[in-house]
Amino acid sequence: MDQLSRTRSAAPTPAPPGIGRGKRRHRVRRAIAMALFVVMVPVTWSYAGALTAPGNAPFSARTVEWIKSHGGRGAVLDAERFWYSWHKPPVGGTPPGGIPIEAAPSLAQPAGSTQSRLPDHLAAPQDVQPFVPNPLPSEGRWQTVGRTVDGLPTLRVTYLRPDSLHTSLLAGVMWMDTKLLHAELIPGTVVPGRSWPTNAEVPPSRYDQIAATFNSGFLLADSHGGFYLDGRTAAPLVPGQASLVIYKDGTVNVGSWGSDVSMTPDVVAVRQNLSMLVSNGRPLPGLATDSVRKWGVTLGNAVLVWRSGIGVTQDGALVYAAGPGLTVQSLAAILARAGAVRAMELDINTEWTSANYYTSRKGSAPAPHKLLADMYQGPDRYLIPDQRDFFAMFLPKRSAASG
Repeated sequence: MDQLSRTRSAAPTPAPPGIGRGKRRHRVRRAIAMALFVVMVPVTWSYAGALTAPGNAPFSARTVEWIKSHGGRGAVLDAERFWYSWHKPPVGGTPPGGIPIEAAPSLAQPAGSTQSRLPDHLAAPQDVQPFVPNPLPSEGRWQTVGRTVDGLPTLRVTYLRPDSLHTSLLAGVMWMDTKLLHAELIPGTVVPGRSWPTNAEVPPSRYDQIAATFNSGFLLADSHGGFYLDGRTAAPLVPGQASLVIYKDGTVNVGSWGSDVSMTPDVVAVRQNLSMLVSNGRPLPGLATDSVRKWGVTLGNAVLVWRSGIGVTQDGALVYAAGPGLTVQSLAAILARAGAVRAMELDINTEWTSANYYTSRKGSAPAPHKLLADMYQGPDRYLIPDQRDFFAMFLPKRSAASG
């Protein structure tokens, strides 16, 4: 073999065209995949943590809350507006089954009791005037429910249609005697978002005292307000914002922070949420304005959706109202007609609007009853750990309770 042949045989075989570029593309793709993996691990871990956090919130609600807390509030708002624009409540009709009739507790007073020995309590509220010209039987009439103290009712409920157009819908209202019941704010596992000495539920040791529970307000980032409990502040309290205030003796008030209510040594809890709905017994002017400043990053005021609110009457009773197909205006009108002199909006949307009252059940947990049968969350909400903070109304320890 001549020298030329040997040289040719020893020379490296050139790579086919494109192989070098293919190797570079493979390295780039591998680098991108590794970068995505590095980014997605904490994201996946965070999302998995949201889905497995204690509580009975549904998968859909957990997913939406996670998206909102990771920069997706605008996308969630757009999706909700689109959904509700295509799923408006029906016009006309009547509620299936009519007005619910609740089982009343026994109001018999203990043997030997007299009126002078009974605990201090509030007078029964006047029935609520319906909004519909031809009311259904029992519409707007208070029904006594739940537990009693020395034979005295602690709770009453009533049902009425929210307006004369959507006549197949029912709103529920719960009246609570604050002279017989003590209010508490219970933090959730996620909201307010810090460690608190609580199990985010009604403790089993107090099952014999629990009378009622109901949802609190928006996520703090959306509430335009603050959260204060037992000397700790999760979010600063904002002057002028609607506030539910609980005092050391368990009494409660609702009002604008800094004018109707303010910080004193007796305050143990303050939960703020948006602006006031009712003042001096009347819905405030301007509720028809779809104001982000007033109503936060929400669906605004005009979308017909599940809403809830809380108010205080002239004599100090609490009235909670909730229902489907409500605007801010219709919620305010219901609270005012139920006797609230000052009132505020609480949480909205199907997943978060819920209220329960309780009756005794021998040898086990109390029997919970939903204020409205179509409230989405189960009646055991608040008896197991919950993601959101909520309010609980307890009987005093010294009372002889029944019901």
